Amino acid sequence: MIDFNSSSSVSGQVSALVDAGLQKTRSTQTPRQYLGASRLGAACERALQYEFAQAPVDPGRETEGRILRIFERGHVMEDCMVTWLRAAGFDLRTRKADGDQFGFSAVDGRLQGHIDGVIVGGPDGFAYPALWENKCLGSKSWRDLEKNRLAVSKPIYHAQVVLYQAYLQLHEHPAIFTATNADSMEIYTELVPFDAALAQRMSDRGLRVISATEAGELLARGFHDPTHFECRMCAWQDRCWRAAA
Repeated sequence: MIDFNSSSSVSGQVSALVDAGLQKTRSTQTPRQYLGASRLGAACERALQYEFAQAPVDPGRETEGRILRIFERGHVMEDCMVTWLRAAGFDLRTRKADGDQFGFSAVDGRLQGHIDGVIVGGPDGFAYPALWENKCLGSKSWRDLEKNRLAVSKPIYHAQVVLYQAYLQLHEHPAIFTATNADSMEIYTELVPFDAALAQRMSDRGLRVISATEAGELLARGFHDPTHFECRMCAWQDRCWRAAA
C-alpha cells in the first residue's frame, strides 16, 4: 500500500503513485548479468564488486522514484539529441540492422558496454567515424563540465568514452561528446581524444573486479573513512564497513 502520510498535497500523492509505478516496472526488469563498462571509472572497486555480484543494497537504499525519473529524462533527451544532430546534417547511427544497440562483449560476456551511437559523416570540421556519447545534466553539473571539461569534471564518463573507443575500434578519431543542460537546454560539445593508457587501466580494472568477485575476494575500499562523501552515497555502505577491511 502506498503511504500518502509524507505529503497530503495532490502533488505528493501523484508523485508517490508515479514513483510506485516506476519502481514496479523496474522490479520486473531482468538484472544484467555482467559488469557494465560505463561504470568502470567509479572511484571504488569494492562498490563495483557489489554491483557486479548484484549484492542486495542496504535497507532503505533502494533507488527512489525521483532518481528513476531522472534516468527517464536522460533517455528522452538522448532521443531528442539524436533527432537534432541528424537534422543538423550528422549521419548518426544508433542501432544495428537488427535493431540492437552497438556495443561490445569481453571476458566471456562478463564485461559489456553499449554505446549511444556512431557518427559516420556530417559537417566539415569533424573527423569520422566518431563515437558519440550523450548525457543530460542538471545546471550545476553542466556548468562544471563546461568549465573543467570531461576528464576532470566527469571521470566516470571519460573512462566510459575511452573504453568504448578502444573496444569498438573507434580510437582513431576523437569521440563527439554532447551534454544537454536540463534547465536551460544549452548544449555542450567536446571532442574527446583517445587515451590509450586510461583505456588499458580501466580494462585491467574490469578484469580485476570480475576475477576477485568470482574468487570470493573483496578488493580494497576506495576510501578509508565511512563518512566520506562517496561512502555516504553508496548503496552498500553498511555492508562494506561491516566487512573485514
